[in-house]
Amino acid sequence: SALATATFALEPGARVRIGAGVATERRWDGVRISVRTGGEVVVGENTWLRSDLAPVILNAYEGACLEIGPDGFLNGAQVSAKAGVRLGRGTWLGPGTRVWDSDQHAIDEARPERPRAVEIGDHVWVAADVTILAGVSIGSHSVIGTRSMVTSSIPEHSLAFGTPARRRGEVGDRSRVPI
Repeated sequence: SALATATFALEPGARVRIGAGVATERRWDGVRISVRTGGEVVVGENTWLRSDLAPVILNAYEGACLEIGPDGFLNGAQVSAKAGVRLGRGTWLGPGTRVWDSDQHAIDEARPERPRAVEIGDHVWVAADVTILAGVSIGSHSVIGTRSMVTSSIPEHSLAFGTPARRRGEVGDRSRVPI
């Protein structure tokens, strides 16, 4: 199996579903999947977890689902789900990209951690070193430029970039764009 060299940290009651045709390089520790009790990671069929540049890291915390749709492409990306993260069909995450649905910790005693689901539509390309924060949705057929920080939702068919990322143009149909 292509995932024979992956690292799995699974607590009791954790669920992992890997679709047919999922591929990765056979690098030691190139894919890391960590799932807490009641959490779930779903990797859709024909997804490529590319680990040439950096490991692909997938974390699902208690009760959260991290779902990667079919025909996805994660290239050295990190995805962390405490509420839930969904990547649509044919979505690409570039090297160094991070998707967080939570601040990961409380800011202080008065401001607790606030997990909020992230949804990325179908045929979205998120370029290199992008950070996508809690509560964001990115519409289908969108492109997010390198080194952007996505702090608010982006509509379908958008070219968005910057810190914070803003819609700067329009993108057509990406459903037939090859990797």
